[in-house]
Amino acid sequence: MAECASLEKVQGHSHLDLDALFELLAAGAEVDDGEEVDLLSHGLQCAALLTGRAPGDHELAVAGLVHDVGLVADPGAEATHPADGARLVGPLLGSRVARLVAGHVDAKRHLVAADAAYASGLSPRSRATLAAQGGEAAHLLDDHPDRDALLTLRRADDAAKVPRLEVPGLTYWRPVVEGLVIG
Repeated sequence: MAECASLEKVQGHSHLDLDALFELLAAGAEVDDGEEVDLLSHGLQCAALLTGRAPGDHELAVAGLVHDVGLVADPGAEATHPADGARLVGPLLGSRVARLVAGHVDAKRHLVAADAAYASGLSPRSRATLAAQGGEAAHLLDDHPDRDALLTLRRADDAAKVPRLEVPGLTYWRPVVEGLVIG
């Protein structure tokens, strides 16, 4: 991926401002992580699915939009992208969005252990990354305050890989994200 202004802003900083976040999300159009869609399309699809599955939960939808921002910032950081993304968006979008971003891989690990049919529905790339991300963990989310939202996010994450699916674009999400900005 070509170096862009948003990636330069991220380097050496602990979080993003709104403009840098949207530049980084847009840069996801150039990131191929081995799925059938780029990371921008994936995030947009995930957010749209979450809007349908949890109407009115803007934090969950925005978490779906930004959940892979850590991979856009550093495409080689598969193992750390949830924590990296949470660190980047937390100061801007709040603790719940950060917790959801941080937990989306743990939710995959939990579902693989808790739901025998779940693993068979994973994409080949998602199955391959599972081992690098720590494999299954049956009770990982039992006491998590956002357990149900994380499982909903994870299932949307898995479904948000449809080539050329028409969903609202980034401009649609700007006012929703602005509504969550803290400070």
